[in-house]
Amino acid sequence: MQFEALKVFCDVARQRSFSRAARANGKTQSAVSQIVHELEARLQVKLIDRSTRPLQLTEAGKIYFEGCQGLVEQYLELEASIRNTREERARHVQVAAIYSVGLGDMGQCIDRFKALQPNVHVHIEYLHPERVVEKVLDGEAEIGLVSFPRSTRHLTALPWRQEEMVVACAPSHPLAHHKTIRTSQLEGEKFVGFDKNLTIRREVDRFLRSRNTSVVVELEFDNIENIKKAVEYGAGVALLPMPTLQIETKAGTLRAVRLNDGPFYRPLGIIHQRHHRLSPMAQRFIELLQSEADRQENGTTGNGAPSSAKRRKRKTTAK
Repeated sequence: MQFEALKVFCDVARQRSFSRAARANGKTQSAVSQIVHELEARLQVKLIDRSTRPLQLTEAGKIYFEGCQGLVEQYLELEASIRNTREERARHVQVAAIYSVGLGDMGQCIDRFKALQPNVHVHIEYLHPERVVEKVLDGEAEIGLVSFPRSTRHLTALPWRQEEMVVACAPSHPLAHHKTIRTSQLEGEKFVGFDKNLTIRREVDRFLRSRNTSVVVELEFDNIENIKKAVEYGAGVALLPMPTLQIETKAGTLRAVRLNDGPFYRPLGIIHQRHHRLSPMAQRFIELLQSEADRQENGTTGNGAPSSAKRRKRKTTAK
């Protein structure tokens, strides 16, 4: 049996989707469906229950998947190790990142990396958090930059940096005149929140509950830029990472008010496929990202966040 057919089946089984497996393998959905059908015909068993959404493996399919995935991963690792012997040649590092990681910070990191590795091109695509994870799982991005990172069976999450969450409000808002406030002072305030499907929204809600504080959610968005605009127009206040407000606070269009009964931080992390060996250039880019985070936290921020050295002794997971 050809290796390609086993890999396609494993991708369908892992992602519970013919379409995602098709994208990961550069094939049409019908071609992937035909490959799986031919496997089933050869084995004379049904591997996938197509009547459910998402797709489910049959009992035979589960057994076959457990046996195949190790073979596929070993073969892919062998191929990767051969390719990595060509490290000195020009290569690319493909990165998928959530919108709010900071274009300025990332630009500086890429410039520093380029100075160290002039033959390497780092390409960053900014996406919705779910798409970042999909890109990494599909193999379209070697590493992903996300908030509240979580290790899974197929993903490894590495700590990167922590960002202090502050109250963002319009300059005309009564809270804008304070440097710090208690979380309880948000009680009953109109609030601009993240979409309910995002992890950061669940973490914000959990934090407010832990402080026995209720807010009135007026608007919900799936990205920070829209939240900032709504706050600027007076729709309410929001809890946002301090670094994402630098441009607005400097321009005077928003105020950032710190919480004196925190701490509340948004952890950012680096994810990659657990069973696929990273290229040497991707490993070096990760090392640069983490060293830059160390330098900023230890040398310039002084906001009381735990040092990266301490953070890396803890397992980073979303609650």
